Amino acid sequence: MTDTLPPRTADLPAQWNPGEVEAGMYQGWVDAGYFTADATSDKPPFCIVIPPPNVTGSLHIGHAFEHTLIDVLVRRRRMQGYEALWLPGMDHASIAVHALVEKALAAEGTSRRELGREAFIERTWEWKAEHGGAILAQMRRLGDSVDWTRERFTMDDRSNRAVRTIFKRLFDEGLIYRAERLVNWSPEMRSVLSDVEVEHREVEGELVSMRYGDGENAVVVATTRVETMLGDTAVAVHPDDERYAHLVGTEIELPLVGRMIRIVADEHVDPEFGTGAVKVTPAHDPNDFEIGRRHDLPMPTIMDESGRISGTGTEFDGMDRFEARVKVREALAAQGRIVAEKRPYLHSVGHSSRGNKEPIEPRLSLQWWVKVGPLAQVAGDAVRDGSVAVHPKEMEPRWFAWVDNMHDWCISRQLWWGHRIPVWYGPDGEVVCLGPDEEPPAGWTQDEDVLDTWFSSGLWPFSTLGWPEQTPDLEKFYPTSVLVTGYDILFFWVARMMMMGHYAMGERPFDTIALHGMVRDQFGKKMSKSAGNTVDPLQWMDAYGTDALRFALARGANPGTDMPIGDDAVLAARSFGTKLWNATRLALSHHASPALPLPAEPTDADAWILGRLSQVREQVDALLEDYQFAKATEALYHFTWTEFCSWYLELAKPQLADGATADGTRAVLGHVLDALVRLLHPVMPFITEALWQGLHGDGSSVVVAEWPTAAGRPVDAAATERIVALQKLVTEVRRFRTEQRVPDSRRVAARLVGLDEAGLGGHRAAIASLVRLDAPGDDFAATATLEVALGGTSVHVELDTSGAIDVAAERARLGRDLAAAQKELDAADKKLGNPKFVGGAPSSVVEGIRARRATAVADIERVTARLAALPADPSS
Repeated sequence: MTDTLPPRTADLPAQWNPGEVEAGMYQGWVDAGYFTADATSDKPPFCIVIPPPNVTGSLHIGHAFEHTLIDVLVRRRRMQGYEALWLPGMDHASIAVHALVEKALAAEGTSRRELGREAFIERTWEWKAEHGGAILAQMRRLGDSVDWTRERFTMDDRSNRAVRTIFKRLFDEGLIYRAERLVNWSPEMRSVLSDVEVEHREVEGELVSMRYGDGENAVVVATTRVETMLGDTAVAVHPDDERYAHLVGTEIELPLVGRMIRIVADEHVDPEFGTGAVKVTPAHDPNDFEIGRRHDLPMPTIMDESGRISGTGTEFDGMDRFEARVKVREALAAQGRIVAEKRPYLHSVGHSSRGNKEPIEPRLSLQWWVKVGPLAQVAGDAVRDGSVAVHPKEMEPRWFAWVDNMHDWCISRQLWWGHRIPVWYGPDGEVVCLGPDEEPPAGWTQDEDVLDTWFSSGLWPFSTLGWPEQTPDLEKFYPTSVLVTGYDILFFWVARMMMMGHYAMGERPFDTIALHGMVRDQFGKKMSKSAGNTVDPLQWMDAYGTDALRFALARGANPGTDMPIGDDAVLAARSFGTKLWNATRLALSHHASPALPLPAEPTDADAWILGRLSQVREQVDALLEDYQFAKATEALYHFTWTEFCSWYLELAKPQLADGATADGTRAVLGHVLDALVRLLHPVMPFITEALWQGLHGDGSSVVVAEWPTAAGRPVDAAATERIVALQKLVTEVRRFRTEQRVPDSRRVAARLVGLDEAGLGGHRAAIASLVRLDAPGDDFAATATLEVALGGTSVHVELDTSGAIDVAAERARLGRDLAAAQKELDAADKKLGNPKFVGGAPSSVVEGIRARRATAVADIERVTARLAALPADPSS
């Protein structure tokens, strides 16, 4: 007989040691070509392009979170028979790399300007080759099932060709233009910064109130940046402010400079704030710029590229902006024009996220722009008409708020590392934009600026597939299937891909935008180096294994919602993996196998677990289709740990010892574990591969195994009802033992009365085993009685606890039961006392409430009688 065979656990070590096998296992997958997509196959396509990490980057917890979610989707689709392509690559990170290389040059005592443009670019490519791409190796550690044969870079030849092609098209159609506008200026980088590279934070500064003019025509204005008053060209008041009505249209002298500036009326001014008058510096403040445009004001720029005062004709020219702030205030004070100073004054200031994190300077500058109006309209309409779904749908208003109110996009940067603007200037002022196959006339010079990094990454979904050529990859995989990304870059990156995709390809770049939140620390606080609460996912992988990190991240991934995470979550995930590992070893020791046919007449336990497996598989499928990673993972966790390991394995042990049920139980064990390994593989790829090898032993891989579409069996309602009753009975007895302080290891003589009536007669041995009960002997004398209501009957458990029971604990337990029964009675009486309910509800519902009421009354009588029969508490 098969139950006499020696245990079979040699295929699985006693413990799962991920650090010893993960790297080799991953390389085996790559070498086998499991992740390499075939553009010529007839399988349905599924494609995700990676949100390209910066070439300077390393794997942080946000990357690990996002990549885990993407990999879950890709691995599942691969198992479902799709031609799945996850395309990897990196972004050239123009400003970040520029800053790092300039820092290295400074350490050598030189600078990019001393090297010159060509030498600096050559040096930057050398830096990229030496230091760039560390994150790609870390992606392997995380188990990313990307197609490494298609790895891309936003400055490779194909990307460069795509950039020049689309730039020329936009330029020729008048959608790219050059103009002076206000920008975020970095004096350190001497370049424009995008909004995503500006961090706003509260700082302590000063609010200085100063008087312009004298006598009855004097006006007091306030500012946190005194030095910018040198560039004022107006004072603005509200049109309805009677205090200043007589001054509107007149001029007032600008202190220290001597220029006459206008007093204008503008509805932007809040008459209730401060004095109701504001200084207007159009070239150095976004709001002032708009006021200047409305009133056709002069817009002198009073700072050069390095943040020094220039062109004012005052003694302050040549001073750094911060030095000038002090000197200008002192000069105004000397003239008696400082009315008030408030220190410290807390206010929000934009800072560069690069370099030394300096405050950025709003500055009027000649730049290249994309006219986004018509492009943004298409991007908004794609979501409105349903061709692109935003998930969760609650994020749609945020999408529309951005794309429907988008300002023109500044795409030029005053840097050298990046895609250079493909515009050339002739000796007589001619301007021409050239495509990738065109050469400039002799003697013409190319524009010095490079493109914003977001310009090339906006082409990512189609440039990576070969555009502008019509490649097999482009035909097979565009539009891509889903974009998984954080809600925080919905505007900066996603909107640009939507605009560029529709413009270049004539259709959406992806079918679905699946948004996730940010990873926060275990207390829900935003992670930052300054707060000291960042975590290194590599350290967690070293300590607990990659699967534990991935499972913990997926288990907390609710769509569009930030998730907290700490060591406890990853440790719990490792314990889950250990539980699954040990369960599989136990099953294999009894020769469980997915190759065995399922029993034609399963036991109640077998039928119940197979029915639950079918339900869980359907639930997980539905949740993953809806990007509900947390709920899907939690469903698998509960089924595996609680239902399979804690209940079914215990129920299976006596079945394995019985020759009549052993083979069927081995088959069920193998079937359930096989399905669980498949279902868990997208989340926990490494341990499931090892378990797959242990279960099958045929050299196959779970990576390319079929997704379980028919796991389990339809629910057997009668068997399920009996197992649920068994679980309730066992749980109540266990609770009673705990409250009575009966050690788990101690066996207790007991008589079970009413098992047959409850349909549990065939489970007497299993119940006794689960709660460590012995059959009563001839001298049995019960010292405690527990009554458990099961459906229309009750089971009495009479126990010999060999000593007086804990009266206080028993009174407390019965008191809880009495309160629950009274609550049920009150709820039933409330409904039955409502004529509208009794007259309007279906008769079956009303009868059900009456039956629940009768059960509650009986429970109250039973518990009350039990309480009355208890002896007095000796401790009272």
